Amino acid sequence: MATRRQGSVRAVPTLAPPPFTLRPPPPPESTGRPVHDLLEAHELSRTRLFALLGVALPTSGLFLLPFLGGEVRAREVFGACLVVSAIGSAWLLWSLRDSERYDPWRLLGVGTLWLLAELAGLHYVGAFSPLVAVLPLGILFFGMTRDEWLQALAFAAGAGSYLVLALESVHPRRVEYDALGAQSPSGAIVDSASLTPLQSLVMLAVVELSLAIAFIAARSARSATMLALARHERASSAVVQKDAQLSELQKDLAHALDVAGVGRFSDTVVGSYKLGEVLGRGAMGEVYLAHHRETHEEAAVKLLHTHTMREPGSVQRFLREAKMAAALETRHAVRILEVGGFEGDLPYLAMERLRGDDLAELLRRSPRLNMLEVLRLLAEVGAGLSAARQAGVVHRDVKPRNLFLSEGDKPGEKIWKLLDFGVSTFATADVTHGDGRIIGTPEYMAPEQAAGEPVTYRTDLFSLGAVVYRALTGYQAFVGDHIVEVLYQVGHAMPPKPSAVADLAPEIDVVVAVALAKVPTDRFESAEELRLALESAARGEVSTDLRERARKILEAFPWGETPTGEE
Repeated sequence: MATRRQGSVRAVPTLAPPPFTLRPPPPPESTGRPVHDLLEAHELSRTRLFALLGVALPTSGLFLLPFLGGEVRAREVFGACLVVSAIGSAWLLWSLRDSERYDPWRLLGVGTLWLLAELAGLHYVGAFSPLVAVLPLGILFFGMTRDEWLQALAFAAGAGSYLVLALESVHPRRVEYDALGAQSPSGAIVDSASLTPLQSLVMLAVVELSLAIAFIAARSARSATMLALARHERASSAVVQKDAQLSELQKDLAHALDVAGVGRFSDTVVGSYKLGEVLGRGAMGEVYLAHHRETHEEAAVKLLHTHTMREPGSVQRFLREAKMAAALETRHAVRILEVGGFEGDLPYLAMERLRGDDLAELLRRSPRLNMLEVLRLLAEVGAGLSAARQAGVVHRDVKPRNLFLSEGDKPGEKIWKLLDFGVSTFATADVTHGDGRIIGTPEYMAPEQAAGEPVTYRTDLFSLGAVVYRALTGYQAFVGDHIVEVLYQVGHAMPPKPSAVADLAPEIDVVVAVALAKVPTDRFESAEELRLALESAARGEVSTDLRERARKILEAFPWGETPTGEE
């Protein structure tokens, strides 16, 4: 059972459960895919459409070509270019049936055929004919592709080749005759001979400006799309995290609703203590405020539920908790004052009365701790875990609710204490309670613990690493809609890297990666080693050995997706 917050003494009235379940609003539909993947999917769809048009438009042009007249040789060249570009577009469309075959070099090759067909058409119809409107469309398409070199090349090729063609058309050509015998002074259907050189240059400038505007508009559209998708993913991620935090808060609320000011054993004497009001309830028992009958010193006394005492081994587990907690020689774990009643009907465990707040409460007030606060937490909680390790004890439930910032003996003193050894075990013992149940809190559980494998002191270090992630970033490392999903995340996935979700130095990522390593031997040797590494990382210093360890860990289990879709 989890020993809950032991704040100021006050009676808590009995509250009936609410007539409804508090549930957060459904999150906005998340794509569940990184932004760059979404952009690639959009680009693939856009390319397929453009390839389809690259087949349809040249085919239509071939049917109309015999009726246009004009210079025979130019018409023949234009027709040949239309055929080749249509074939190239059909090949590109066929190859894009498989999204994995999308290749910018394929697109560049077909785009070159499109440009040649356009130039041939402008040579045939006229540099200042309506056919020039096709050029901005092509630049608009290529300007929205992912490859910057392809964007720049498309714009340079389109604008440059048109500039050469238009300047050449300003000078009159020799007289040619079409198939019908009509004379065409310039050789183009739309003749520019009637334009003065100045007028031609003005029209050329307008076209070039249009091409530049199309290119800029395409780049702006892609940037706006990336920003919109990133904001959507960020909002979706924030809602998921808030959902997880609300779920955590609901658990605490349910616990608070289950606490009554007067319990079944209030005013009962157990050992040296007289029980008062209930401080907390859990699955295994209750915690009462108590006073020593002679010294009147306050204490927190834990009792087993009556039905729990009838379960096989429950009393032995209760006694084991008392022995484990009492065996720890440290001021950073809750102190055991008295144990008794195991020969009678009411086993009890008297602990020191703590005043203060647990980490879960502190993180509800402020989502994150600063680096100095986290380093202090690591130093003091680490001392408690070190004492547990020396005693051969694995806590198995290191989480914010079990880390208590208590008032110290001196005025104004604060000290972190490790609470609740109710599910602790010896490092050589089985990981279950004998009924096949996996013990611990899924969101802070180590992979080997989630898999029902033997646990060691490094199991607690993983949980401590998850606590550090939560305290530094404001987000839980492992979240899911169901326990099974959370356990899968614990065993097979990494959270988003800390520097991607909070204002933290990239060196912090290296330390957290090692702290959350899936393989126990890849983790830090102690909480003190973790603290020293984090302290150095906060100064921008990471050893080569630690960086290499993190690299190998992240090769096997890369960082999870961030709100912006990066990894």
